[in-house]
Amino acid sequence: MWKQYRRTVEILQALLITGLPFLRINGQSALRFDIGELRLYVFGTVIWIREFYLLLAAILFMLLFITFVTAIFGRIWCGWLCPQTVLLDLSESLAGRIGLKNGKIARNVLLFPISAMVSLTMIWYFVPPLETMKALFTSVPITAFFLVLWVLVYLELAFLGRKFCMSVCPYAMMQNALFDKDTLVIEYDQSRDDTCMKCDSCVKVCPVGIDIKQGLSTRCIACAECIDACRAKSEPRGLPPFPNYKGRIMRAKTFWMGGITAAAAIFLTLIMVLRPQVDFLITRDQEPLPQGLNRYSWTVYNNSGRALDLELSAAPDVTVIGEHTLRLKPFEAVRGKVLLKASGTVRNVRFTLSGNGISIRKDAGFL
Repeated sequence: MWKQYRRTVEILQALLITGLPFLRINGQSALRFDIGELRLYVFGTVIWIREFYLLLAAILFMLLFITFVTAIFGRIWCGWLCPQTVLLDLSESLAGRIGLKNGKIARNVLLFPISAMVSLTMIWYFVPPLETMKALFTSVPITAFFLVLWVLVYLELAFLGRKFCMSVCPYAMMQNALFDKDTLVIEYDQSRDDTCMKCDSCVKVCPVGIDIKQGLSTRCIACAECIDACRAKSEPRGLPPFPNYKGRIMRAKTFWMGGITAAAAIFLTLIMVLRPQVDFLITRDQEPLPQGLNRYSWTVYNNSGRALDLELSAAPDVTVIGEHTLRLKPFEAVRGKVLLKASGTVRNVRFTLSGNGISIRKDAGFL
């Protein structure tokens, strides 16, 4: 029973992660980090590298969410959602379905093309899929990254595999500090031990090789394979499975931790939604010029998914020399310089960027 549910969740996750780079919102990938421009596209908006506070807010939310899920649902991530588990489970399941003998060798053979697909998918989160496929064997950096990732992913999955969960994974180690007596875990019912058949089916199917009858182990990934194996033997005898999920989901901790996590999510959403469509930065250049002339460097960031036509003006008692009309593409940053000539004594200048219902004012000194 649990295995069917888990396979469904794993297949949906694999489809989501692989398909997300193909989803386009406002002409850009739904989720992609542009290394060249140092900007992160996130579901129809963009986060520039200078907006580090947004990344910090997102990291804070993720940490709170992970803590909440782990404290309440235990190692559900490890057994149901972790890409490591998903890839190993799907490869083993596929090997069994196509009737390949010697399961471990068959799994390792299937992991070879799967690892290549994983390598491509990882690159797609930095370079759009169509561009990646066009440049796969013509661009040295993309080809090199693809081959290196392919080899590393394959070696990790084929030779380290489940051992990674038990020895290297930092998340598995962190969970020991987050569990409490009510956290959802898989536990063997010691009170019914005298009626257990001791067939060891639960031990044989365990992907991390533990004996659930010996008590709760930190290596358990809560995959529920032992529950299904035991149910197949115990149900014909009219008995419930001896190992089963145990814990209390609805409790005070669920509500206060969930409330904090929800508040962080609302805060993150608000600061994203309330960001201005356009950010305008301008500074005076430190360079020797004739009296009455000042040069300024400006940068305009378009945070929206629409093209903008803007005009840069300045006042009072100054004349703008040079190009001062801007055409910004969606999610584009434009930089330039402008020269101001004063007609009298000027100490401060007010710049105005306007157009498309936008009006931004910035003050700067004048020497």
